Amino acid sequence: MTNGIEHKQPIALVLGATGGIGGEVARKLKARGWAVRALNRNAAKAAATNPDFEWLNGDAMNAFDLLRAARGVDLIVHAVNPPGYAKWGSLVLPMIDNTIAAARANGATVLLPGTIYNYGPDAFPLLSEEAPQNPTTVKGGIRVEMERRLKAASEDGVRVIILRAGDFFGATAVNSWFSQGMVTPGKPLTSITYPGKAGTGHQWAYLPDVAEIMLRLVERRDRLPPFATFHMTGFWDDDGTKMVAAIRRVTGRPDLRVKSFPWWLLPLAAPFVTFLRELREMRYLWKEPLRMPNARLVETIGAEPWTPIDTAVRTTLAALGCLPADARIVPGKLLAGPARAEAAR
Repeated sequence: MTNGIEHKQPIALVLGATGGIGGEVARKLKARGWAVRALNRNAAKAAATNPDFEWLNGDAMNAFDLLRAARGVDLIVHAVNPPGYAKWGSLVLPMIDNTIAAARANGATVLLPGTIYNYGPDAFPLLSEEAPQNPTTVKGGIRVEMERRLKAASEDGVRVIILRAGDFFGATAVNSWFSQGMVTPGKPLTSITYPGKAGTGHQWAYLPDVAEIMLRLVERRDRLPPFATFHMTGFWDDDGTKMVAAIRRVTGRPDLRVKSFPWWLLPLAAPFVTFLRELREMRYLWKEPLRMPNARLVETIGAEPWTPIDTAVRTTLAALGCLPADARIVPGKLLAGPARAEAAR
């Protein structure tokens, strides 16, 4: 209580709190004084892993479950996706509709981690927040429709914040190009498989930085437009060699072999494996040096939080079991401005 005014503790409902970005955002919300609820089909099991949150049994596909869990919340973090890719077409849109309905019923803000899948090659190489969204993939089309429904809801009183970022990597980013394409989790590195080619830039996003930016936007939500979209720069690998170089530095293996990703194999296996079909559809993102300027973000929150790339890669590789057990983890530091530029060199 300050000056005789009692301040209510803000409440957030996190959908996907057991996942990479959902978990990162949930932990940061808790550290900033929010009460955090999380919806899970097995709440008891989830609570045993992370007792800091209020776990509720339920499914984001069930509108009643979500409405019940969202009662009285100020924020709904929509960081939930169906496992795998086989059921995206039938599950993703009903889930966002349930989130919108729950947000509307409680006057809550919706926070969505966005992607670059919304965009097709016609928008490259610089992706502004207003770039045309003409995706060439099924998954991209679903993401566009998600955002369209959120924008329509924002015109009807629901506040929405979307942060779009490049390819995720981090200790908890288990379903990512880094963890599933470049390295083999659970094994010491003997080589790196790179999906792109030298000379073609690629944009990466370290999960703790993504979550930090999302929290700073949430803290300014009352000053944002009803439908607020932002792009973050993250780690810009300007010629397709910088991420590989960071892995080599962290492992102390400057001669670590780099192999090309076997794109030629995907057409043979894609008809039988949904995940491989999705990878094949995403190849266009590795063919051109698409980049996301962050001018709007910087204008809103100040300099973009940024963990030094070697620290981020070391933490990620250690969590994936790709470093020796005695490898030292250096705590991440948030750098900005000149310090960021220096660390990027």
